[in-house]
Amino acid sequence: MKNKRDFILDLFQNRYTCKGYDPEKKVSDEDFMTIMEAARLSPSSMGYEPWKFILLNNEGIKKKIRPYSWGAEKAIDGASHLVIILSRTAKDMKYDSDYLKYITREIQNFPEDLAAKRTAKFKSFQEDDFKLFENEGALYDWTRMQTYIPLTNMLTAAAILGVDSTPIEGFNIEKVEKVLVEEGVYDPKHFGIASMISFGYKNREHREKTRRPMDEVLKIVD
Repeated sequence: MKNKRDFILDLFQNRYTCKGYDPEKKVSDEDFMTIMEAARLSPSSMGYEPWKFILLNNEGIKKKIRPYSWGAEKAIDGASHLVIILSRTAKDMKYDSDYLKYITREIQNFPEDLAAKRTAKFKSFQEDDFKLFENEGALYDWTRMQTYIPLTNMLTAAAILGVDSTPIEGFNIEKVEKVLVEEGVYDPKHFGIASMISFGYKNREHREKTRRPMDEVLKIVD
């Protein structure tokens, strides 16, 4: 039996971005929901969960977004599951928004005095530490970056389960969003597309993984 370090390194050495899926092979409901639980349980700044996940099963909508989703064509054509990862809008992620009040009081169950302190701390973080109000789009860009935490956890959970996956940014955001909004998939007042991710089983072998050596990516400062 492998030790934990070997297990981790072997897992990441052999995890590949799937370039083609076998449409006849489907991920079980149990495996898919385990992957989504890994996403749901992912960490976020202050625990504010600035994301939502859309499992897109509708073939008609997939067909409509395909021309604008060059990076998702093979996923749309053969993957077992295609998930759209949404990011909360700047409106929802501003320190005094209704959404953050809901999370703080109803999900995290902080009493009013502690909730007020957390809001003040988050206000200081947004205004002073990261200066997220200095240019239009900065707050949304910061929020969107956080969605890559559950994305990464989904990739890892899938690999552990032996499920192939593809993280996807290859699409025209404006055109794909137009389709999804017109189809009523989500409300653009509260969400925007961050990325996509697909799951299934590969229909081909992958080229050998290439990465820079450790001494190029790790600098130790004593």
